[in-house]
Amino acid sequence: MAVNSSKLSLLEALKEKRSNYVSGEALARELNVSRTAIWKHIKSLRKNGYTIEPCPKLGYKYMAAPDKLLPLEILHNLKTNCLGRHAIHFLEVGSTQDVAKEMVVKGASEGTLIIAEGQTKGRGRLGRTWLSPQGQGIYLSLILRPHISPIHAPRITLMAAVAIAHAIEAITPVEAQIKWPNDVLILHRKVAGILTEIDAEMDRTNAVILGIGININNDSTSFPRELRNTVTSLRMETGREISRLGLLQTLLLELENLYETFKVKGFIPILGVWKEKDVTIGSRVKAVLMDRELVGQAVDIDHEGALILRDEKGDIHRIVSGDVTLLRIR
Repeated sequence: MAVNSSKLSLLEALKEKRSNYVSGEALARELNVSRTAIWKHIKSLRKNGYTIEPCPKLGYKYMAAPDKLLPLEILHNLKTNCLGRHAIHFLEVGSTQDVAKEMVVKGASEGTLIIAEGQTKGRGRLGRTWLSPQGQGIYLSLILRPHISPIHAPRITLMAAVAIAHAIEAITPVEAQIKWPNDVLILHRKVAGILTEIDAEMDRTNAVILGIGININNDSTSFPRELRNTVTSLRMETGREISRLGLLQTLLLELENLYETFKVKGFIPILGVWKEKDVTIGSRVKAVLMDRELVGQAVDIDHEGALILRDEKGDIHRIVSGDVTLLRIR
């Protein structure tokens, strides 16, 4: 579902007058549309799940929005200039990443947001499944079009991790941590993951598809028994329901601010903030690469976003991609 501008204006007008009925005639006059258009939009809003109370002599009164991340709700009070301004919503989809890939081919603009209430084939890095129960988390893909070399795409992942951590801390009282390359943790249990995929030529990035999954209102039974010691949700950590919409809007603003910093000042300022939240550097880790495993101490993240590992023989390895497990946290 994409956004109709006049329907958005109507919804905002109803919300502003939420304590009173307002007539269709007054709404039509305010929005400079016909009363028929007002009636059609009201009908559409109610079909989307909005509770709008009609009264024959008084007009319409806004009562409540559905508990869904609808584009109309995302845009209401959204503070960004670009990210999320064009939003496409699904009740359920295989994977938002797959939809985003199709949209990239069709020329979708930077900042386009694809978001779903649930995914049937949500995925993380290395082909892993990302559990996406309907209405419990945030499952999104953002289309970015940065002017960077394909080898610099991992920087976007680190940037996104910082944005997620900041958004969580802005909305909840918990402290978020980051584990290289793409995990956001709370008390060393995973609460969010990032999947960055690119559409690129030899030396040019056409688009970066930034996929983000955040466990928000899940309870422990949402996760398979074998994962319950390693994953968590914001509800599990705070003991209360968290506004998915509030977190999403905060996340989009955090992402946009960091993305602008990245484009103007480069990656180093982002890396500095990332290291403040990191739990990888200084820890004993196991890195599973395509052709081998390495065990040792994570000693740094370099200016490209690669992990620097000192193995048990003292040899230094630069790891651009791989699966990293914390064996002993610093």
